[in-house]
Amino acid sequence: MSSTTMPPLRLGFIGGGSTSAVGYTHFSSSHLDSLFQLEAGVFSRREEVNRASGRAYQVDESRVYPDWRAMLNGERGRLDAISVLTPTPDHTDIVIAAIEAGFAVICEKSLATSSADCRRIGEAVSRHDGFLAVTFNYSGYPMVRELREMVQRGELGTLHHVEVEMPQEGFARHTASGEKPQPQPWRLSDYTVPTISLDLGSHVHHLVDFLTGGLKPLAVTAQQSSYGNFPAVIDNVNCLARYESGFSASIWYSKSALGYRNGLRVRLFGSEGSAEWLQTTPEQLQLGFADGRRMQLDLGAGNLRVASQPRYNRFKPGHPTGFIEAFANLYCDIAARLRADQVQATDPSPFVFGALHAEEGLNLLEAIDTAARQQAWAEVRRPGLSQETLRKTSP
Repeated sequence: MSSTTMPPLRLGFIGGGSTSAVGYTHFSSSHLDSLFQLEAGVFSRREEVNRASGRAYQVDESRVYPDWRAMLNGERGRLDAISVLTPTPDHTDIVIAAIEAGFAVICEKSLATSSADCRRIGEAVSRHDGFLAVTFNYSGYPMVRELREMVQRGELGTLHHVEVEMPQEGFARHTASGEKPQPQPWRLSDYTVPTISLDLGSHVHHLVDFLTGGLKPLAVTAQQSSYGNFPAVIDNVNCLARYESGFSASIWYSKSALGYRNGLRVRLFGSEGSAEWLQTTPEQLQLGFADGRRMQLDLGAGNLRVASQPRYNRFKPGHPTGFIEAFANLYCDIAARLRADQVQATDPSPFVFGALHAEEGLNLLEAIDTAARQQAWAEVRRPGLSQETLRKTSP
């Protein structure tokens, strides 16, 4: 929840037409706390959709552009940031060009289709002293941030294991008349890693990293399958991962799990306690402790260390917040970082993630793909570390 009297930051969109889920999400969440104002964009390759989106978003017609290159040329010095909301395979060239043109960039996950492209983007950011934030919206939920604080304070003891699952049914369900769903065309091709890993696996990597304080994966073994309506693409991934400090992870994400719209669930287990969070009940944490106690923490409780902050309580208890509000929390964090960056100040917020974090995620996803193809354990590359160093640090 914003209490600033400063004018909103000037925002542009590349992609994110008004009829798309990603466009509506970013438009709504960026405006929720009056921290951003959408002023320009190229929203679609289709001219009629592009113009209609400009009208729906109340963008002046003169600042609705036919393509992203024209927008970068036309908006120099007029925007505080650009949100890149195109399909993932298009991100790399757009993000690098925007950084080189001097724009701060907010990019929808996955940043790119490969770790190599993430690295190229990171090098561009470094070379031009640029700004890049990648949106991983599930860590915007207040109770996920509360759980992170509990872990950091040692309330679960030494972490042993995490189980993360993200089952969905979109590639397996039918319409009421028996027709197959029609995903976006780019989602019906696999790239350096399967597209399901870009869509869902990137969130899984982020949540494990976020909740454990940055523990890094060392090696994985995995299985990739296709069970749904599109046999040419992977739609189900199971993985076991070894992390630093003896920590381990069990990971499952799927688009062929009938009965699940989005079944994201995280369970953390430590020496002193455990915690469970489900996206379907996002305002609650289920806890268990070594002395036998079991309890539930609720967003409405007054003694929470993170989630009680006014910024996470836009509505009174009993009026649930959810997906858009979680995304809006990220835009709040990004706005604070942008404001600090503009005056060359330091913003201590731990909730803004850039190219290095995205590259680490793609390294994990690439290792999962290698392990599944080779039917063996695969080491996870880490930025700045050679494979020989990895072998020496593996358990």
